[in-house]
Amino acid sequence: MRVMRLLVLFDLPTGSKAERRQYSDFRKFLISDGYHMEQFSVYSRLLVTRESAAAHIARLKLNLPSAGEVTVIEMTEKQYEDRMVLLSEHKEQPVEQGAQLTLVF
Repeated sequence: MRVMRLLVLFDLPTGSKAERRQYSDFRKFLISDGYHMEQFSVYSRLLVTRESAAAHIARLKLNLPSAGEVTVIEMTEKQYEDRMVLLSEHKEQPVEQGAQLTLVF
């Protein structure tokens, strides 16, 4: 079993009211499907197996807006952890939270 990460990047038009609605609906779909926002228009989701990526990609295809571009990148959790977040010296550095831990009593 290899833990994977699905990264979804999208560039959707928002010029008309209908396009803004599609943008909003797609974003709401991502959140309801377990994705979390990395940056504006960049979302990621943890996958327990590589095989589950195919099911999530199929769901993405069913919920694609009629216009715009959606890019999906599949990577291992190790590749995701090795990413670099570069910030300007003028901005505050975020506090690194590390891995999540859930305690159940």
